[in-house]
Amino acid sequence: MKRILIVCLAAAALASLTILVGDWSGASAAAGANASSNGNETYDVNTLAGKVASVNGTAGLQIRLSAFIESEADTTFQEGNNSSPSTLIMPGTVLSSSLDGTSVLPPDVAASQDTAGAPQNETAIAVDPNNSQRIVAGLNDYVTATWTCTIGTSPCSAFGDGYSGTYFSNDGGATWCCASKPDGSNTGTLIPGVELLVGGPYHAGGDPSVAFDSHGHVFYAGLGFDRTMPDNTVAVNRGTFDASGRLSWGSPVFINQTTAPSTLNDKPWLTADAHAASPFRDNVYVTWTRFIFNPANGHFVQSPIAVAVSRDGGQTFSSPELIGGNVLYSQGSRPVVASDGTVYVFWDGATRLATLGNIWVVKSTDGGKSWSKPVVVSPVVDIIPVADTAFRNNSYPAADVAPNGDIYVAWDSMMSNAGGLCTGRTNSGCHAASLYSKSSDGGATWSAPALVLPSADASTRTAIGYPVTQPDDSTLNAPATPRRVDTLFPAVSVSANGRVYMSAYAADVVSPWQTCAKLASPGLSGNNCTTLGPFINNARLDYVVTDLTTGVTDTVTTQPINTRYFFSGGFIGDYTDIAAGSDDRFHAFWTDTNNVQSIDWFVGFEWQAGTRVHNQDVVVLSNSF
Repeated sequence: MKRILIVCLAAAALASLTILVGDWSGASAAAGANASSNGNETYDVNTLAGKVASVNGTAGLQIRLSAFIESEADTTFQEGNNSSPSTLIMPGTVLSSSLDGTSVLPPDVAASQDTAGAPQNETAIAVDPNNSQRIVAGLNDYVTATWTCTIGTSPCSAFGDGYSGTYFSNDGGATWCCASKPDGSNTGTLIPGVELLVGGPYHAGGDPSVAFDSHGHVFYAGLGFDRTMPDNTVAVNRGTFDASGRLSWGSPVFINQTTAPSTLNDKPWLTADAHAASPFRDNVYVTWTRFIFNPANGHFVQSPIAVAVSRDGGQTFSSPELIGGNVLYSQGSRPVVASDGTVYVFWDGATRLATLGNIWVVKSTDGGKSWSKPVVVSPVVDIIPVADTAFRNNSYPAADVAPNGDIYVAWDSMMSNAGGLCTGRTNSGCHAASLYSKSSDGGATWSAPALVLPSADASTRTAIGYPVTQPDDSTLNAPATPRRVDTLFPAVSVSANGRVYMSAYAADVVSPWQTCAKLASPGLSGNNCTTLGPFINNARLDYVVTDLTTGVTDTVTTQPINTRYFFSGGFIGDYTDIAAGSDDRFHAFWTDTNNVQSIDWFVGFEWQAGTRVHNQDVVVLSNSF
C-alpha cells in the first residue's frame, strides 16, 4: 500500500545534523556554506542556515547552536516559498506504528490546547510562589501554521513558524488555558509582540523560559529571529493575572537586539528573585549565549555567556555583560537564585584548545553588578544522539537552590558502560547518563557526580514489537545485545520546604520503525513516500521523576514516546522541566507524541482534510511522592 510521510514542519533538511562538530550535513546547512577550490569555507552569516553551517563546520568545537535554531534554519520553509499554496497532497496512510498510543492518558494531562494537529515542544514551567495552584508553562508553539486566515493574498499558514507559546493553569495542573482560534482572530496565550502574526517584527521565535516574582507576575524569555536576514533578539514579556485568574501579557522588552550578521543570540533562560528576605527581591536575570562570527568570511569566533538584569519589574534591562571569563565556547546557560539573593549561573562550555568541556558556574552576591570567576563543577563528555534515534540533543545543565542554600545542578554526559566518563563520543560501550552534583558552600566545591536515575541507568532496554518482516521478506529481530538505558534532558526543582525533585527522559524501550525509501516531489514539508524502506530499531522514551528527599522514583509517562513524529523525528526540544510548588507537589513537563488528531491545514502545501497524525504535545503530570 502506498503511504505518505507527513512531516509537519520543514526541519527535514537538518534532521541529519549531529552533535559531532565538523560532521554537519543537510540541504540548508550546505546552502549556508560556499566551499572554495582551495578548501577554505566561507559562510553567509546573514542567514540562519549559514550560521548553523559555520558553527557545525568548526573543527574541534565542543558546542553547537541549539537544536531549536538548527531546526528553524531550514531555508526550504520560509514565507512565500510556495507558488501554488492550494496544491493538494492527498495522504493515504500516515507512517505510524501500531505500538503507539492514540491519546494522552490520565493521570498525565496535555497542556497544549490546539485541536488542529500543530506541534508544541521544548518545555519550561513555573509555579506562583504565593499560589501553588497557579502554574504557567512555556513552549515552542507552531499553531500559526494551522491558521486559515490570509494576509493580503498569502495564507497565514505560509507565515507559520515557531512561535513563543504559553498555557496556564489555576487548578494545580488539572486543566489548562487557552487555545488560539483557527482563523487567527484570537491568538490565545501566544506571547504578543515578538513574531509576525502576533504583532512583532520577527519571522520566528520560541526557546522559552518562565519564572514568577514575589508579587505573582510571571516573566517569559524567548528568542525572536529571522531565517534569511540577520535580525535577532532576546525578548522578555511580563504577564499579569487578573482577579478572575486570567493571564495577559505585556509588550516585549528586546535585549541585545541586533541586525548585525556577526551576532546571534541563542538559548536564553531567566529567573526572578521571589525570595522575601532577599536584598534584591524581584530582580529578573536573563542569561543567553552570544554567538559571534567573522562578518568577512562567516567563520565562528566564540560563544560567551551574557547576562542582563532588570531591577524595575522587567520594564528595562541592563546592558548585556559577559560573565564567562576565559570560557569562550559555551552554551546552555541556567541562572538560579538563592534565598539570600545570590545568583548562580551554570553552563556547558570549554576554554580554547580544551580536550574536554565542563559544567561551569559563576555567582553574583550584589544583585548582578559583579560576577565571580568561573568554577568547574564537573568535566563532561557532551552526549551524542541516543542510539536508534534521530533527534538532536545536548548536555545543558539544569539547577536549583534549596532553602538552606544547598545548590543542585544536573546535566548529561557520555558514560562508559564499565564506569566513569566515556573516553570518546560514541554509543559503542558508552551511553548517555543524567548526572547531578551538590554544593553546600556557595558553589566553591562540588560533590562527585551521581546518577539522577540510577535504577534506569543500571537497566537495559525492553524490546517490543519484534520480530517484523522486512520488505525483502527477511526478518528484523530484537537487538541481540541488550543496550543500557540512556537518560537525558534532566530537570531540577526544589520546593520551598526543601523537597528535591529531579527528572529526565529514559530511552528504556526499543521497537521496530519502518522508514521511507523514496520520496516523490515536491520536496517540502509534505513529502510523498512512494516506496517503503526497511524496518529499523527505534528507541522510545519514558519520562521519570525522582524525589531525592524520599528516595522514591516513578515513571510518570503512561506509555512510551515515539520520537519519530514531526520535524522528521529530528527535534523534540533542547530540554524538559519540572517545578515544585509551596505545597511540595511537583509538575513534570515534557514533550510527548502519543496524541492523535485529525488535521486540515498546510505548511507550504495543503493537506487532505481528516488526516490523522500524531502530535508533538506538551504534557504535564502533577503529583507528590
